Amino acid sequence: MNGADTAWIMVATALVLFMTLPGLAMFYGGLVRARNVLSVFMHCYAIACLMSVLWYVAGYSIAFGSGTTGYWGGLDKLFLNGVTLESLSGTLPEILFFAFQMTFAIITPALIVGAYVERIGFAFVLLFSSLWMLLCYAPVVHWIWGGGMLADGGLFGENGVKDFAGGIVVHETAGLAALILAIFLGPRKDPSKPPHNPGMVMIGAAMLWVGWFGFNGGSQLAADAGAAMAITVTHLSAAAASLTWALWERIKFGKSSLVGLVTGTIAGLASVTPASGFIEPWHALVIGAVAGILCQETVVLIRNRFKIDDTLDVFAVHGIGGIFGTIMIAAFGLGSWAAQLGSLVIVGIFTTLVTIALIFICKAITSLRVDLETETTGLDLAVHGERGYEFNS
Repeated sequence: MNGADTAWIMVATALVLFMTLPGLAMFYGGLVRARNVLSVFMHCYAIACLMSVLWYVAGYSIAFGSGTTGYWGGLDKLFLNGVTLESLSGTLPEILFFAFQMTFAIITPALIVGAYVERIGFAFVLLFSSLWMLLCYAPVVHWIWGGGMLADGGLFGENGVKDFAGGIVVHETAGLAALILAIFLGPRKDPSKPPHNPGMVMIGAAMLWVGWFGFNGGSQLAADAGAAMAITVTHLSAAAASLTWALWERIKFGKSSLVGLVTGTIAGLASVTPASGFIEPWHALVIGAVAGILCQETVVLIRNRFKIDDTLDVFAVHGIGGIFGTIMIAAFGLGSWAAQLGSLVIVGIFTTLVTIALIFICKAITSLRVDLETETTGLDLAVHGERGYEFNS
């Protein structure tokens, strides 16, 4: 065990949890109507609690168990079986590695929340998120980070896929699941309302930005120069994407919005995530600068061309961002084109099939969508019996 590595990953674990609670909750909460803000908080908080328990029960074993098939880790580490204070994962106590990876298992299904806010059934959220984390997210983790079939020595030989902190594992899977759920749900009754609290959106985005240092820097799993570089390139990509998003808005509409600026931040962060352990600062500026425009144009495409109400643009920002960053690893000559593209396709097909199957299973058990009266009244009062504000809009 290395004391410095252990101390840094303990901090990084707290930072990644901070991304979901309260960062993502505030970012998403500010983007919805005032009468639905508490439902967003409820979704994020409940998912964090539920995924924590399920990661302990089975998720960690499926992702990082000692299974030899390459497809999943098996069940040998259910309930942390065999994990003691003396167990190590590299230079870290294994219990700390478990906790760090648990925060990733929390935020990935929480990202999907942005696609279905303001109209989804709460019981469906809990059931779908639980099954999706165990049956979609955890197996993909094993394939890429757990020594499975897409890692070095797997389907693509010695040069397996490079996904430093989750461009495929987190952002592609969550983005695709979000898009599919949005399609099955259908649009909101009135999708035209603006964010009720742009200031809250900015504060949430700022929390995500800070937390992302733990997300990407912590994925080095060591307190060294590699972690410092990952943090640096993460910051530069976020800054570049924020600026190009705002500039592109200015060119198109004559104004740059606060919500647009900070959405660009998230696009830059998502895009640099898979590459952050392999690139130099100038690579990060290129990734961020392109991501700010690419993700913004994808938002327009999804909303206006395909008429899909992915409410808070999860696929356009996270899905496309993660996919773009994964491809750029090969474009910069830092990874194999076959491994990068092949893994994107394999995980994309798997995620799509599992997500669709789980939607049908969960729909058979509980309602996918709330009724029209509940949607009109707002989920805060109708579902949770509380109001976020004395006067709702």
